[in-house]
Amino acid sequence: MKRTIRMTALGLAAVMALSACGGQRDDDDAGSDADEDSCDPGSGRVNIATGNSTGVYFVMGGGFAELINDETDLQATSAETGASVQNIEQVVAGDYDIGFSLADSAADAINGDGDFGSPQDISTLGRIYPNYTQVVVRKDAGIDSIADFEGKAISTGSPQSGTEVIANRLIEASGLEVDDVKAQRLDLTQTIDGMKDGSIDGFVWSGGLPTPALTDLFTSMGDEMEFVDPTPLLPKLKQVNEVYTEGSVPAATYGLDKDVPSIVVPNVLVVRNDMPDNLACGLTDLLYSETDELVDVHPSAKDIKVETATDTGPIPVHPGSQRALDELSQ
Repeated sequence: MKRTIRMTALGLAAVMALSACGGQRDDDDAGSDADEDSCDPGSGRVNIATGNSTGVYFVMGGGFAELINDETDLQATSAETGASVQNIEQVVAGDYDIGFSLADSAADAINGDGDFGSPQDISTLGRIYPNYTQVVVRKDAGIDSIADFEGKAISTGSPQSGTEVIANRLIEASGLEVDDVKAQRLDLTQTIDGMKDGSIDGFVWSGGLPTPALTDLFTSMGDEMEFVDPTPLLPKLKQVNEVYTEGSVPAATYGLDKDVPSIVVPNVLVVRNDMPDNLACGLTDLLYSETDELVDVHPSAKDIKVETATDTGPIPVHPGSQRALDELSQ
């Protein structure tokens, strides 16, 4: 019988407490005590790099860690981070075993573009759920488009986050330079606080639906906030990276009057290429066969599907993960 994962505030705190020392991994060769040709993940520690504490990466990462702890002999922990770019860098450095990342940042890492000076030795357990680019401004800020960011105080996300990458690309696609904007490199908690107290005019956020912090903002101050449509800039973004597609935030997500156009980017779970095949296979099998358990953690998990798991563009699927996905597809 499947058990239901209930990531209460207390439960999340317990998972995160295991990562209180910065979430860095202990190099005890997780998975090395099992046959690498199997899908037995073995034992050892597995650490997961997530994102801002009020975002979906954080919630989903905590849920995945709990699932691993419940179903395997591994000891899994998750940690709050700045998200995509930082996660990739620290996975490569060996600080974490798994990192949540936007596919555009991971593609940059594979190609040695953007924030990465050279190609990085990473692969992925697979594509998971999509992130939606959510551009929110105060109604009194006089912002109707990204070009109106000029001279405004705009949160572009945590330093080295996938949100910051997308925010800066949107600004440049609009014809502005990043220096034309009073860019505030804030995490999501600080961003929402700034929107509430009026110290910032707007923000860009790339996250799953619903993002808890945005739910809070629109519940408490929805009459003073509005979304800005970023999709007119999609053709220019696609010239930078083909992973960007058009989508929409359903009105019901935040109690809006109508759906909001959005730019959508897939998420992937990145790992080092030297992760043992059996560990990658076991983790991937768990992730895609027990997805309904993660839906109880956050509804975005409903989009974690075997059918789209290998649709990762230039990011190679880890050989162990490919074996698991091949078996699940039969």
